[in-house]
Amino acid sequence: MTADAGHEARYRAIAADLAAKIRSGHYAPGQALPPQRELSASYGVTLMTLRQALRELSGEGLIVQQPGKGTFVAPPHLAYQLGSLRSLVDDLRQQGHDVRTVVAGRAVRRAPARIAAELRLRPGDTALRLERVREFAGRPAVHQVSWVRRPMADRIRDRDFTAVSLYTALADAGVAVARASEVVRPGLLGPAAARHLHEPEGSPVLVSTRITYTLDATPVVCDHATILGTMMEIRTERAAAGLSLTWGAASSASGPN
Repeated sequence: MTADAGHEARYRAIAADLAAKIRSGHYAPGQALPPQRELSASYGVTLMTLRQALRELSGEGLIVQQPGKGTFVAPPHLAYQLGSLRSLVDDLRQQGHDVRTVVAGRAVRRAPARIAAELRLRPGDTALRLERVREFAGRPAVHQVSWVRRPMADRIRDRDFTAVSLYTALADAGVAVARASEVVRPGLLGPAAARHLHEPEGSPVLVSTRITYTLDATPVVCDHATILGTMMEIRTERAAAGLSLTWGAASSASGPN
C-alpha cells in the first residue's frame, strides 16, 4: 500500500467510525464532538488526517462545523409536507418527531393592513394574533405568527396552544376548514424572528405564508412561519392526479411579523 493510499484508508476509517457513533446515538443530534486535538490523539493520527475525516462527515450532512465554537452533530431534518392540510406540528408529529410549542404571545389586536387584506377585514378590524415558537431536537426551529379572524378567534383564544394545534382548536369550536393556499419562499432571518430562534440576523430561512379558508371560502387564518433553513427540508409526492405545484418567479416577500 502506498503512503497516499494508507492516509486515505485512515481518514475514511475514522469517518466511518464517527458516522457509526452518530447513527447509533452515541453522539446525539446537536451534541458537540470532542475537540479536534482530543479526537486526533484518540485515533492516533495528525490533525490534518482528522480534518479530512470531518470533511467527509460534513459532506454527508452528519456534522456541522461552527468556527470558534466546535463541531456538532447535525440535527435531523424536519420534512415539511406540502400535500396535506394539517397544522405544522401535526405534520411533524405524524412523522414521529417530538416537537415542543412555546406560546410567545397571544392578544386581540388591530390587524395590520396586509393581514386585513388577506382576511378580508375592514380597516380597523381586530383579530387574534397568536405567536408561537416550535422547538425541535432541543432547539427553536420555527417562528410562527398566526392571525385568526373574529368571531372564530373568540371561541379559541383561551385554548392551551402548547398542547393543541390551531386547526384542532378550530375544529373543536365547530369551524370547518376546507382548504389553504400557501407560498414558501427562501429568505433571510429578520430581527424579530432572530430573537426567538437564537440565530444571527441574515441567516438563511424558508418563509411560509398560508391562508386557510372555511367551507364557505371565508379566510379564517393567516399564517406567517419563519423556518430555519438548516432544520427543515420541503418534501412532496407527485402523482398524475395528485398535488399540483406551480413554479413561478418569486415576488418580493414581506418581512416577518
